[in-house]
Parts: sequence; structure tokens; C-alpha cells
Amino acid sequence: MKPVILAEKPSQGKAYADAFKVKRHEGYLEILPSPIFPVGAYITWGIGHLVELKEPKAYDPKWTKWSLDSLPILPVRYEFQVAKGKSKQFNIIKKLIKGTDTVINGCDVDREGSNIFYSIYYQTGAKNQTIKRLWINSLEVDEVRKGFSNLQDNRRDLLMYEEAKARQISDWLVGMNGSRLYTLLLQKRGLRDVFSIGRVQSPTVYLIYQRQKDIDDFVSEPFFEIEATFTAEHGQYKGKAKAKDQNKDVIVALLRKHELSPKSPGIIASVKHVEKRTPPPQLHSLSTLQAKANRLWKTSPANVLKIMQGLYEKKIVTYPRTDSRHITPSEFAYLAEQVEDYQKVVGQSFPVTSLAPKKRYVDSSKVQEHYAIIPTKKIPSQAVLAGLSTDERNLYDEVVRTTLAMFHTDYLYTETKVTTDVNGLPFFTTGKTERDKGWKALFSRSEKEAEKDDPALPPLHQNEPVQSNIGIKEGKTMPPKPYTEGQLIAMMKTCGKLVVDKEETDILKEIEGLGTEATRSGIIETIKRHDYIQVKKNIVSITDKGRVLCQAIEGNLLASPSMTAKWETYLRKIGTGEGTPEHFLGNISKFIFKLLEEVPKQLSSQNIVMNSAGTPRPKRDGDVAACPKCKTGVIVDRKKFYGCSAYAAGCKQTFPSIFLEKKLTAKQVELLCTNGKTNVIKGFTSNAGKKFDAKLTLVDGKLEFEF
Repeated sequence: MKPVILAEKPSQGKAYADAFKVKRHEGYLEILPSPIFPVGAYITWGIGHLVELKEPKAYDPKWTKWSLDSLPILPVRYEFQVAKGKSKQFNIIKKLIKGTDTVINGCDVDREGSNIFYSIYYQTGAKNQTIKRLWINSLEVDEVRKGFSNLQDNRRDLLMYEEAKARQISDWLVGMNGSRLYTLLLQKRGLRDVFSIGRVQSPTVYLIYQRQKDIDDFVSEPFFEIEATFTAEHGQYKGKAKAKDQNKDVIVALLRKHELSPKSPGIIASVKHVEKRTPPPQLHSLSTLQAKANRLWKTSPANVLKIMQGLYEKKIVTYPRTDSRHITPSEFAYLAEQVEDYQKVVGQSFPVTSLAPKKRYVDSSKVQEHYAIIPTKKIPSQAVLAGLSTDERNLYDEVVRTTLAMFHTDYLYTETKVTTDVNGLPFFTTGKTERDKGWKALFSRSEKEAEKDDPALPPLHQNEPVQSNIGIKEGKTMPPKPYTEGQLIAMMKTCGKLVVDKEETDILKEIEGLGTEATRSGIIETIKRHDYIQVKKNIVSITDKGRVLCQAIEGNLLASPSMTAKWETYLRKIGTGEGTPEHFLGNISKFIFKLLEEVPKQLSSQNIVMNSAGTPRPKRDGDVAACPKCKTGVIVDRKKFYGCSAYAAGCKQTFPSIFLEKKLTAKQVELLCTNGKTNVIKGFTSNAGKKFDAKLTLVDGKLEFEF
């Protein structure tokens, strides 16, 4: 019997067919007899997810209508169905699989690929066939043939399927139950919207919300420091004293102490040179490539994955959905042989430093399912390169240049630290002198990046006298910056840094944060689609709907990345055979019962802002914050005072615009509403006429001082 190869999608099936002589049929290809397939073989393909979980109403009619009484949705067993509009291709696959004794899983070599294959296979009702696994990282003809000549058994593949299926069902359970629960409860509060809840998407939105709150709550404060421009024999340089204070008088007093005037002469007390080097960067994983492409070209993470998948199918880069930044000696060997060819591709030649593999890049112990993203052995012709779009060429060049960098020299520079003494007050200067660009010559740098470098310094000598121009510089503290789309990928991967609990931080580090390398960009697209976030000019901001969601889940495990991390840790145990889907899904059921019990109580006390139309209230000019008293209105700046928009409905919460001769800013009132207290406010005047500084706190709707 001819074996049947099931690819994930038509383009993948065609790539396999390129390695053989084939005949075309509707919905499949026939490989003619060859040394690898003596009797020939069939290649067919899925179309994305051909098979999906059934809707709740298919299990029980009571789950057709959304109602709190019908929750939880917990089927006794989970059933699948052919996706709407895809039965024609499914029937072709079914007929081929039922007519053979050997089936080869040729879907993507990751958990999702395993899930797609077995979902389709089991849906056909086929039994007792031998199942083999094609495991390759490149679609080049030679690699495809080698892969089919060395097929693996399906033991590892089955474990990956069990893990992916458990993840799929858990996401379905949390989504079906959580979305109905929150949507129905929020509708009781007057909101007219559907709130999608997700095991990964909800904590991701909440982390973005937290950043937005940090920005909104930030109160900029002035500070003062002493800076000087020094003129030496061979040129000028700048120095800064280690003196920084919010009170300008403190800085003025320091200048007086050292009897400094703007033109006080100085002397160079020390000049220290330290030779430094920076090794070439590590090779790219998908997330590092997504982050860099977003930073350089504002390409969204989802588009980076899509473009890289296209380049993979063009056979010029290796498998893109990888979390590894290392390769094995086998890949290094072909890269080393073709260094000159890759140099021609990017139009930059350089002497190769060493053809010996370095552990920083080549380490088999750091390669599990896939190695880092590198160029394939196939060197594209000039015609192929010319046919690439700008985005494709940018990403291909980035991959090739990063790969070439490991054959280049280190970046060498001299760091110079200068101490200048002016009447006993030291000023400090750091400068950098480039000695050898090394691998950095492969990459162009923007003016913005160049500005971040330490300045080059003129030749300076110890004990050299200098002329000074000394002044007080005023600055102000700056709020955190909003995320870019590329930074979202990094934030999801390293969100352990944002978690206080040590044990939870360790878990997040171990499993690399929220989502997986292959799913993070899809999660970002999902929360965009649900209108929880918006992206303008690459800047991510929370929407009004997103704020409502986060206000609703605040204090709940759904807002916690550590909850998702703990689940992900156990899912990985399923993938290694150390855990069982039954145990995991049992815990998910317990979690859902806990949600049903706790969320109604939590929501009754949550501060949620909405408008009279029952949708998240868009922010208007004058809006300050959600009313802390009625929890439905908004505190609005009325110029002479701050008052609740629900005044007509009976809410009497107000704040004075001037309190003890001190004007209260909208930001300070917002802090009172959201945090219950302000930062220290300077300049209150007591009834006795004395000035004092204090924090304001909100207690039972009234203002009190905290000293």
C-alpha cells in the first residue's frame, strides 16, 4: 500500500512534492515510485484547523442560550467536528487514510502541528495504521528527502498531541465559562458588550492595563543637578556632579560650599582607559526577531511570523517558530562552508575570524525541537532576491547578517572615565572611543541609536587645567513609556520581572512567561480583535473596553500571569509523559467552579466605569477617574470643584479644586480615586498660616492628611 503523507496546508504539501516526481489530483498529489518510496505515496493536506471542538449546544440544549443558571459548561467527554465549509477536503483525506496501512505526519514540527494531525486522523475513524513522523527544520529538497528517509516513530508526537489537546480544551473551557460569566454579570451592571475571557489573553491585557495605570498615575516631579562644559587643550567635554535633588536650594548650597562660580577653573584629577569588547549577538529565535523587526521597521509580530513562514516555504530560511538561539554542529558545518556565499547575498565581505564552533552559538544541549532561525543551504539567486518584498528582504537580511556575525570579530572600544575637580567638587565624564567595528559593520544604525552612545572625548591628560562653564540644570522625572508591539512580545516572554512573588517569578522564568513562541503574536492579534487594546503608530494603549475588563478581573487569578505559568508548567509535564490530561483538566474544572463562586461577589465591589448606553464610557475632556463612591459615575473637573457625573442619580461625591490654599490637580484627584492617596503635596497652608507638606488620603469620601 502507498503511505499517505498529511501536510498542514497546501503550500507545505507542495514543498514536499518538489523533492519527488508527482502527479496532480484534486486535493492531493501522488508521488511516483522512487528510492525513498518504492511503491510511491500520496501527499494531502489540511486547510488550517479542519477539525474543531464542538460548540456547547451540541452537548446539551441548555447551553444554547447564555445564562448564569446553565453554568458551568463541563462536558463529560469532548467531541470534535469538521469545520464548516471544509468537509470536501476532509473527505479526500479520510478516503486516502482509510485506504492505507501507513500514515506520515508531515504537519509543522511543533505541538500545534501534532494537534492538527491527530485531530484529523482520529476524526476519520481510522485505526491500527502505522504512524510515522517527519521531523525537519528546512523545506529544501535535500532536507525533505533526508527527512523522509529517516522518519521517526510517533511516541514523542503522541505526547505533544496530548499536551496540545489539553491546552486546547482548557482554553475552550476557560473561554466558554469565563466569557459567559463576565459578560452576563457585567450586563447586570448595565454594560452592553461581550467580554471574551482567555487563559492567556486576559493576563496579557491586564499587564498592558497595569503599564497604562503606571503612566496615568505618574506625577512628574522636578529635580536639579549640576552640569559643566569643560574646555581643555584639545577640545570640549561635559561633566556632571553627583548631586541631584528636588530642592534647588540644596544644589545652590552645594555650589556655595565649594565657592563655585560659572567660570571657576578646574583640573583633570584622573583619566582612566578600559579596553572593552562586545561579542557578536546570539542567533535569532522567533521572539527576538519579532522584537527587532518591530523596533527597526515597526513590523507587527504577526506580520513577522507570516513573512518568515513565507520565506520558510521559499526554502531560504529554517523553521521560524523556534524558541532556541542555538544550532548544532551539523548546521554550523554547512554555514561555515558557505560563509562567502552569504557575504555576497548581503553585499559585505570580511575576513572570517574562525571556523571553529563557539558554545555561544553551537550547543546541541540547548536545541530541543528546533534550532535557531538561520539561512538554509540554498543561496537565493539575484532574481529571487529581487523578487522579495521590502519586508521579506529586511527580515532575510537580518537573519543572514546575524548568522554571519558569529564568524566576525568582536566589537572593540575603549571606555574612558574622567574625573574633573573644581574647588573640591568632582565632576564625572564617561566617553567611548571605537577601536574596531567588528561585527557591527554588518548592521546599519539609526541616528537615534547613535545618540545613545557615550560621546567621543578629545585627548585629555591627568593634571591638565581646564576652563569651566558651570550651571544648574533643571529636569523632571518621566513616566514609564507605553509598550510598542515588539515590546509586548518581550513583556509576555519575561513577565516574571513584573511579578513580586519569588516562587511565581521562578515559574514564569522557567516556562518563559505568557504563551509560547508560536502563539504570542496570535494572542496580540486576538486582544486587538476583541477591542481590548489598540495600536497607533506602533504604540499600544488600552481601550475603554479593555479598562472595563481589567477592572472586572482585578484581584482575580484571571489577571495573574503566574496562574497561566503554573498551568503551562503542568502542560509541559504532559508533553514529557510526567503528567496526565485528566489531572490537568480536573484542576481546570475546580478553577471554573471557583470562578463561579467568587466572581459575582468580587464584581459587586469593583469600580467599573460605563456610560448610560451600557457600553464602556469613552474618556472625555474633564474626566478624571471612576467615582470611588458610586462606582458607576465618573469624577469630572467642573473647574470650581470635582464632582461625580452620576450626581442626578444621587451620588454626592465631590473634591475641592483648592484645599488649604493649595490647588488640587486632576492627577492628584485621580490618585485619590484610584489609589486612595496622593503623593506628597508641598505647600498646604494651615489655619495658623504655616506651610506644610503632606499626602492626602480619601477616607469614607472625605479628605484627610497623612504625614
